[in-house]
Amino acid sequence: MATVWSGCSTSFSQELPPHPRGRRRGGDGARIHPWSGGTSRDATTRHAEAARTVVVFARVCVCVCRAAAPCVLEPDVTGKEEVGVGVWGTDDEPPVADGSDGHRRHGLRRRPVRPAAVEEGPVAARSAASASASAAESKSEVGGSRLHFLEERDEEMLSKRLIKLSQSNKVRSATELFDSMRASGLQPNPHACNSLLACFVRKGSFADAMKVFEFMKDRGMATGHTYTLILKAVATTEGYFAALKMFNEIEESDKKNVDVIVYNTVISVCGRAKDWRQVERLWRRLGENSLSGTLMTYDLLVSTFVQCGQSELAIDAYQEMFKSGIDPSEDILKAIIASCTKEGKWEFALTTFRRMLSAGMKPSIIVFNSIINSLGKAGEDELAFRMYHLLTSSGLKPDQYTWSALLSALYRSGRCWDVLDLFQGIKTKHSALLNNHLYNIALMSCERLGQWEHSLQLLWMMERGGLQISAVSYNHVIGACEVARMPKVALKVYRRMTHQGCSPDTFTHLSVIRACIWGSLWNEVEDILEEVAPDSSVYNTVIHGLCLRGKIKLARKVYTKMRSIGLKPDGKTRSFMLQNFATDY
Repeated sequence: MATVWSGCSTSFSQELPPHPRGRRRGGDGARIHPWSGGTSRDATTRHAEAARTVVVFARVCVCVCRAAAPCVLEPDVTGKEEVGVGVWGTDDEPPVADGSDGHRRHGLRRRPVRPAAVEEGPVAARSAASASASAAESKSEVGGSRLHFLEERDEEMLSKRLIKLSQSNKVRSATELFDSMRASGLQPNPHACNSLLACFVRKGSFADAMKVFEFMKDRGMATGHTYTLILKAVATTEGYFAALKMFNEIEESDKKNVDVIVYNTVISVCGRAKDWRQVERLWRRLGENSLSGTLMTYDLLVSTFVQCGQSELAIDAYQEMFKSGIDPSEDILKAIIASCTKEGKWEFALTTFRRMLSAGMKPSIIVFNSIINSLGKAGEDELAFRMYHLLTSSGLKPDQYTWSALLSALYRSGRCWDVLDLFQGIKTKHSALLNNHLYNIALMSCERLGQWEHSLQLLWMMERGGLQISAVSYNHVIGACEVARMPKVALKVYRRMTHQGCSPDTFTHLSVIRACIWGSLWNEVEDILEEVAPDSSVYNTVIHGLCLRGKIKLARKVYTKMRSIGLKPDGKTRSFMLQNFATDY
């Protein structure tokens, strides 16, 4: 019987021994060949003996092969992970249909075979049991992973196979090869271990990833890439705080392998958790350990600080990046311009914008709007409109935020008539862009100018356009009536407001009460006080106005009511009351 193992350097051949009794005679005295005819009982016995003989010799050959050289029973890297072992003829011919061998010798060869149908009978059962025992001898289960007997002893060659398996996401094959190398006293290189670790992380096998990490850590094989992979896995599985704790332990035990990429990983983890204080500490520790930040480092710092509202820290990180000679990305420049707008640093924002243009970047509409808004808040309306013309020359179209920034720039510069003119132009050419905010800026200009008729027209346009009118809009219209000394119109707007279901606020009551006082509508003042919830600021305003208009008795009445409901007068109210009491006495 010839036994040949794939990957084994030695082959063995062994003839079957002759039957101890030689040829036997049948019941009729005829000679019976041991592999042919006879009674059914003798045939069954002979088949069983033949099967046991094949199994025994297969086991003997396996033992001899193991002693001679380690055999490789490993799957092909790019193929299936398992192959079967079948019994074939020496001439590569399958057994005949009746189960006999056709008087050919048999040998064990390692070939892929298809799973055969389950046969019935005692011989088939014993053959299946023998095959299971043979498979159990060739591969042993250890911790859920089968150990293979490796013929290849070159660690670099095996490491390359492990890398290829890991990159192909063949988790089981890679795990079995890794465990077999360890059992054989062979050690994969750090690159192979990192590939296997990355494979486990991709597949979400956190426990297996930790085992590989501990193996590398115990043997001093861990690199910066190793720490980056395991920190990401820990942050995903157990949260950023656990990853931060592990990072601190790694930094204490293996500081030389903690590079800037590992810091970037932890900064990114903390940034996603919006923990800007930890991000700042990591940034400071990066400099203390004499490590220089990369473009990715400063990108993470700036974006995290901007998202957390820490504009000063974002600008500090941006300036440090320039000192390090690193050219900022477009995202960093956009974030810095937004931070400068929030902090009112329009000059710094303008310098950053010019740097974008010099770098060949094309600013977006959002960047233009931020610059215009920053200039408008600073009262630099001329520069704001120059930026607007640059926006249109760049092929961009202004949106609602652009017009809002321009109107606000004019209003802050005291150019209220220009606000109304620009608003009229927007209404004519871009009526689809009109919203409550644009209307409110125009109403603010009407209030400052006392243009109560114009404010009423705008209010009517808002109602006609189906816009939801807020208390702020009504307050501006009432304020315009107050400035124009139109108390009755202001009172009508107030009634219209309550009729429309819009709840007046404190500013509404103050404005309409002041208008009624200066219009000598005393009964209306008292009616409004009855409607208003107890508010110290409203009562104080009423008393001030009444005293200034010489209505002392009514002022005393309001003051007495104010004290009776538990409201506290301010210093000016008490001063007016004392003066009036002293005059009476």
